[in-house]
Parts: sequence; structure tokens; C-alpha cells
Amino acid sequence: MNLILWRHAEAIDLGTPVTPGCKRDLERQLTERGQQQAASTARWLKKNLKRDFSIITSPALRALQTAKTFTDKPEIIPELCPLADTSHVLAAINWPQGKDIIVVGHQPWLGRVASLLLSGQEQDWSVKKSAIWWLSHRLRKQEDQEKAQTVLRLVMPPDLITPP
Repeated sequence: MNLILWRHAEAIDLGTPVTPGCKRDLERQLTERGQQQAASTARWLKKNLKRDFSIITSPALRALQTAKTFTDKPEIIPELCPLADTSHVLAAINWPQGKDIIVVGHQPWLGRVASLLLSGQEQDWSVKKSAIWWLSHRLRKQEDQEKAQTVLRLVMPPDLITPP
């Protein structure tokens, strides 16, 4: 299974602190810069993915707008809301038995999913807006046993993805 974690691109700042997951937070749109970030990342993904990936997204508008730069019909998963926890995310993607998938979501759960899969411990790792983390699951034969491994294939922040 290949898993690409994609943080939503830059969204408008409401100017006052907002509770994550509240109605005002869920309705935040991408900024013009965020739209450019998302489009550049989507172009990079389309150019470099050699197989079909499904794409699922948080119901938050900024995540949905990010996902729509890759496909017109991303699947919206309510459990991927800004306040999701790692177990909900892993259940939604059926890790590690699921199909190749792109998950568009939020901090802090994106960093927590990456840390858990790569280090075995849930930690608050930073994931930049519109960055992608590409992980793969594989079974490796060691001493007549198959051992599960998570492989980090790529981490790409948006400033390394150049616009056309």
C-alpha cells in the first residue's frame, strides 16, 4: 500500500482565534497563494504517480479545495476533520491493507500519523501546508519470516515544487 499524506494548502486567517473544527474553521477557504500551492502539488503528483491513487479528504473547505486540484470528485470522509485522531485516520484508509491513497488533511494529525507509522510512536511532527509525505507498506523476508515495514519514499514541501 502506498499512502500520500497531503496537508491542505494555505487558507485564510480569520484574524481571531477559532476553535479547530467549529463551523467558521471548517468554512475557511484557500488564499490565492494556497490555490497556487495546491495546484503545483497536484501537478507534481499527477506527473510522478505511476499508478492509480484514490483521494480522500477532510470535510473542511480548505482541504476539499486542495483535493479538488487533483480530482473533481474526491471522497469526503467526515472522520478526517481537523480534530481527528490517528486511529480514525488509519481506520479510514484501512492501513496497511488498503489501496493506494492520497489523504488530504490537517495538522496535528498528519504529523502524528507519519510519526506513528515511521517511528512506532505518536509524536507532534510538523507538516508544512501543501507538503506531501509519501509512505509505503511492505513485507520484507528476514530469517524465514515476513516482517512488516513502513518505508518513507518522499517528503516534499511546497517550496521545492516549482510552479510551471
